[in-house]
Amino acid sequence: IELDFMDLVKAADSVCIAKWIIRTVAEEMGLKATFMPKPLYKMPGNGMHVHQFLEKNGNTLFPGDGLHGLSPLALSYTSGLLEHSLTGSLLAFTNPSTNSYRRLVPGYEAPISATFARGSRSAAVRIPGYLKKDEVRIEYRTGDASANTHFMLSAMALAGADGIFRNADPVAAGFSSAEAREDKVFPLNLHSVLAGLEKDHEFLRPAFPEKLLELWTKRKTEEAEYVYNAPTPQEYELYF
Repeated sequence: IELDFMDLVKAADSVCIAKWIIRTVAEEMGLKATFMPKPLYKMPGNGMHVHQFLEKNGNTLFPGDGLHGLSPLALSYTSGLLEHSLTGSLLAFTNPSTNSYRRLVPGYEAPISATFARGSRSAAVRIPGYLKKDEVRIEYRTGDASANTHFMLSAMALAGADGIFRNADPVAAGFSSAEAREDKVFPLNLHSVLAGLEKDHEFLRPAFPEKLLELWTKRKTEEAEYVYNAPTPQEYELYF
């Protein structure tokens, strides 16, 4: 399911509307639609990949002569995404459920490390290889539809902007790899991600009030405690 390009707020609204339509139509047909990141064991999960670029006066700012055809601005934006993914703070909004991390495992074309590459489906950020030079953009592949879409897109934009403000260089930081790297593996459970958010949230301040961050962390911590502390059906199967 793909939506066309649009500005951030309209895109977030459109995802919410699309999910509502899909669920409603499925229910009318006697079916159940889910956007759960990993509903089936040993099967690929549901991601919500976000293709993105910045433009000014109708012109995209991402094409350039840098790595993978990206401009310095695009590379800095990408570095911001990857840096805040590595700490876990961005994942607190792009992957905010315990089930999110059942999807982010090797073997199912889901990213597990903060890297970027052209055409790679294993990197957190992919540069689509089928685009013309003047259409270059980035695809953030980590997120899923358990996210609050408005929070998710806002957090991504702020992470990218932070990279731009600091002229961050993803190549110098070691993010330019098509393969998963042990030193770039981001936190892979909700507890660790929320701990990362507590340490790394300054970049979110332009749009996320402190109280919102506190309430979000509290709610998600409660969800994680409930899931991790409750016996699972698999435990009953193995040990009852």
